[in-house]
Amino acid sequence: MFKKILIANRGEIACRVIKTARKMGIKTVAIYSDADRHALHVKMADEAVHIGPSPANQSYIVIDKVMAAIKQTGAEAVHPGYGFLSENAKFAEALEAAGVAFIGPPKGAIEAMGDKITSKKLAQEANVSSVPGYMGLIEDAEDAVKISNQVGYPVMIKASAGGGGKGMRIAWNDAEAREGFQSSKNEAASSFGDDRIFIEKFVTQPRHIEIQVLADQHGNAVYLHERECSIQRRNQKVIEEAPSPFLDEATRRAMGEQSVALAQAVGYTSAGTVEFIVDGDRNFYFLEMNTRLQVEHPVTELITGIDLVEQMIRVAAGEHLPFVQSDLKINGWAMESRLYAEDPYRGFLPSIGRLTRYRPPVEEATPTRVVRNDTGVFEGGEISMFYDPMIAKLCTWGPDRASAIAEMRLALDGFEVEGIGHNLPFLAAVYDHNKFTSGTMTTAFIEEEFPGGFDGVTLPDDTCARIAAAAAAMHRVGEIRRARISGRMDNHKRRVGEDWVVSLQGAAHEVKITADKTGADVQVGDRTMRVESVWTPGEPLARLTIYGEPLVLKVAKISGGFRIRHRGADLKVHVRSPRQAELAALMPEKLPPDTSKVLLCPMPGLIVKVDVAVGDEVQEGQALCTVEAMKMENILRADRKGLVSKINASAGDSLAVDDVIMEFE
Repeated sequence: MFKKILIANRGEIACRVIKTARKMGIKTVAIYSDADRHALHVKMADEAVHIGPSPANQSYIVIDKVMAAIKQTGAEAVHPGYGFLSENAKFAEALEAAGVAFIGPPKGAIEAMGDKITSKKLAQEANVSSVPGYMGLIEDAEDAVKISNQVGYPVMIKASAGGGGKGMRIAWNDAEAREGFQSSKNEAASSFGDDRIFIEKFVTQPRHIEIQVLADQHGNAVYLHERECSIQRRNQKVIEEAPSPFLDEATRRAMGEQSVALAQAVGYTSAGTVEFIVDGDRNFYFLEMNTRLQVEHPVTELITGIDLVEQMIRVAAGEHLPFVQSDLKINGWAMESRLYAEDPYRGFLPSIGRLTRYRPPVEEATPTRVVRNDTGVFEGGEISMFYDPMIAKLCTWGPDRASAIAEMRLALDGFEVEGIGHNLPFLAAVYDHNKFTSGTMTTAFIEEEFPGGFDGVTLPDDTCARIAAAAAAMHRVGEIRRARISGRMDNHKRRVGEDWVVSLQGAAHEVKITADKTGADVQVGDRTMRVESVWTPGEPLARLTIYGEPLVLKVAKISGGFRIRHRGADLKVHVRSPRQAELAALMPEKLPPDTSKVLLCPMPGLIVKVDVAVGDEVQEGQALCTVEAMKMENILRADRKGLVSKINASAGDSLAVDDVIMEFE
């Protein structure tokens, strides 16, 4: 077994690999860029080597720099994680030449299956059902338009070396094909150092289901069942689960056996994933093979009990797989939620800055429930603009799908993140959506259910009543505390009122509180609820029970009440006396500022290009400029017809959130 391995990656996956290596008694080496000097993976590793400036193309994906770090530290093997150099055949070749083990597949398998174009051709030659498309070289945007018309719209424009949603666009017409080709090409070059693009038919209403395979160097290969990855935004997975709620046993077996056969045909070893598109009749079509560990591998680990990183290391060391296919059963159900540094209220655009508060739920594992959080950040750390916006993967396990979802809801409720925009509210909204809970979602779920983006959730009346009861009880605790501090309470005689009006989500709830030593009976309208909690004023997380049912709220004090966040809703909750409520109803509503005549930068980023000039008349939906952040290009479009009167930024400028890019008449 290896004594020391180097992790050629960063963030949560580097931390994940270090944990398993430590469990196996293997020393670890981290590499880091300028931006990651104080990163968590650097602190966790036994050694750390600086490899260059912050941009990945000057540090993490420069093979010579990684090889120098290996030589400097004497590492015997390298785990590449995912992204960066994980599917780079030249890197695997360099390691082989240096006598260093690659904790991944052989160079030939990477070349055969890691390249999306080559893998499509091989699948077709092997009579594997594949999605129609064009696998040849695409010269330019006009060539892309011509091919798209031949394939038939809608089409998927994809980077050959892509992954993680980078370099992918869906085009429904010539204009989108032309625009998408160039953006995909730019993202591919920036993220992978390979700007080759291919085009395939986009299958509408599909499900994205993938098979985890594992093979050793002695001809043994197995599949570890499937993962459902249909909840995607911009072709980037957001929520994954294992197993799939859609597959039956016959389809599962067929997909698994086909995946193993394909892997063996190219001499594959280590962990890999074969991805399929599955239609409503459970017909499945080969999509691509990822010759690396997947981001969503924890859900497979949770339902099989197998540490995939450990098996990758053991396979690379020449060991046999310790199990056969018949040993691999499905135990329970697992969910994974990707926590992204992106603002769902600003169209999911990337968000950077300091994590002023980062408190994940407590990790635990019992025979009936598991909470796991794979992360690469810490409270007080910086979220950089240079890398992928994913900062954690929250996973839960339960005996069945309903219990796994219930555990995830509570875990999301208790996950505290402040200082940056993040997608926790959106994740919570998905887990409460009936299309998700019923298991009937497709890859079009987000597009169909949130067509205008995400602007929060309207909570059902029953939930609002529960929150009103909780807010009244918390307000009473605060009032008693203030009364004691001011000396208005003598000999524990109550001077705090019992009648209140709680306003939230556009409705006013008349509330009456009767408290005792263990909690309070709170009457909301004609319903009385028993509220119990040990919450004290100032705590940002309130854990309450209402008739024994848990209620977890994120709480911040505002004038006259609380800001409460729960299950995708962000509420201003005011608790007033009846007279205060009567007067508050007479106050005029404050209107937001008018920003209809300016284009504001929605995120910190770099202006890639400006598509209009002063004096141009623009139409609704027309591209105005492109902003790059966290390796993704974001095209900003006009939301109405107008005349450009002033442009304040040009290509190459770095802008902050809400900087004015251009103005309109």
